[in-house]
Amino acid sequence: MWKGEVVQTQLSPQASAPMVVTTELTAIVGKGFEGDRYANGIGHFSHNKGPHRQVTLFETEVLDTILRDHNRVLAPHDCRMNVITKGVPLTHLVGRVFRAGQVTLRGVKLNEPCQHLEDVLGQAVISALVHRCGLFAEVLEAGTVRPGDEMWPVDTR
Repeated sequence: MWKGEVVQTQLSPQASAPMVVTTELTAIVGKGFEGDRYANGIGHFSHNKGPHRQVTLFETEVLDTILRDHNRVLAPHDCRMNVITKGVPLTHLVGRVFRAGQVTLRGVKLNEPCQHLEDVLGQAVISALVHRCGLFAEVLEAGTVRPGDEMWPVDTR
């Protein structure tokens, strides 16, 4: 069984606005993180209904890989995801239930990079992020998540 941690939390109050690093995020069942663009239904992809944009997660290890393989420096806020993790196998969490701090989540689907991300960042990142651009998850149990919180699987199949 793995155990990882939350490295950084962030949100964006408006579509295409810069990410704001936070000291904690409050998860709302069926919505996402309080104050985030997708919880408020005003994100760039909010027209795509369903649970897959409630919470977004990204691995810090991918940032190291991008630097090594593509000689490109990306900061955690550049990925535009809510929860930045370390030691968490996000690609294995589709359909799985897991915890991040007080919040219970279920992995919905893997994220793939898109033209909108490149437009917002103003740099070409799609090729560096293909098949490693994080995880979409839904909130099953509300609570808070903070940097330093542990993450672990709830279902151990």
